Amino acid sequence: MNILIPRPPAPFRTTIAARQNMSSVLAVLLMVGSVAVPISALAQSSAPPITVSDAVEKLKPGEFIWAPQVAPEGPMMIVVSLQRQRAYVYRNGVIIGVSTVSTGSEGRETPTGIFTVLQKDIDHKSNLYDDAPMPFMQRLTWDGIAMHAGKVPGFPASHGCIRLPTEFAKMLYGVTVRGMTVIISDDAPVPRVAPSPGMLTANEDPPSRAEAVLWQPELAPAGPISIIISAADQRLVVLRNGKQIGSAPIALRHAVLRPAAYMVRAVDEAGLHWLSVALPWDKSTAAVPDEVPPKDRIVVDDAFKQGLVKLLSPGTTVVITPDTLSAGSTGAPIVILADGD
Repeated sequence: MNILIPRPPAPFRTTIAARQNMSSVLAVLLMVGSVAVPISALAQSSAPPITVSDAVEKLKPGEFIWAPQVAPEGPMMIVVSLQRQRAYVYRNGVIIGVSTVSTGSEGRETPTGIFTVLQKDIDHKSNLYDDAPMPFMQRLTWDGIAMHAGKVPGFPASHGCIRLPTEFAKMLYGVTVRGMTVIISDDAPVPRVAPSPGMLTANEDPPSRAEAVLWQPELAPAGPISIIISAADQRLVVLRNGKQIGSAPIALRHAVLRPAAYMVRAVDEAGLHWLSVALPWDKSTAAVPDEVPPKDRIVVDDAFKQGLVKLLSPGTTVVITPDTLSAGSTGAPIVILADGD
């Protein structure tokens, strides 16, 4: 999967010398009192390595990944890559699903751009193509472009709509709302973190991976919090209500071999209590408590840690991944619109 960290506005960036003030040691994410985030994601010697990129690339026509539990609430967005024939579903800025799709064939290409869901209909019939069934239809334009269940052969084959596997279309229909943003791009790079409007035409170079620290909680004063930790980038990203409010370099002391997800289930005098959330490739499908004594696992800027600790509450989710958070090998941003368009 091609992945991207949103670039914060330049006036809010601060730089620090490499590893300066990186004296706070955390257990997988942050430790309060005597209860820490689970360390199992950082030492998984018995399980074969998995990356999100590999899992997405290996999807066969009609297959999909669905993990809404990694971000149970928050604003949603969908990005469709025509080149990759994939649809990426984000909630609270975190990918919760990826599906193979079939878009418009030659001469009937699916239009690119930024759309909103205009209408939803579980049992829709086409008024353009002889009442052809369009189950779980989510209309994007009034002239016939929509997302709906249909045959997904592994290549563009529709009249312009975005066909989805039936089961995926059904689950997606159940969580979307009218007015939700859908971005259709002809580019292959797709962001790991949901793109904000400013990213669509961003021209500014990203900060140095090892030096940039961002903490702007005022950008989203309220809403659910999601945290993404990238082992490849040695970076932690914080999102609230779908917007990036924080990002910092980290130092990991153990390898991350597989993506893992956790949720804060309670906060008390002892500190944070966590649930280990099952992902599609895990053997168990149930969320189970996963608490361990605090041990040195992650090093992060102390001031950043102190600000983040104050925001953690029941429902906060953490995704730990071996994948990079850069879009493609070059780290280029997804481009939907160009300046002046």
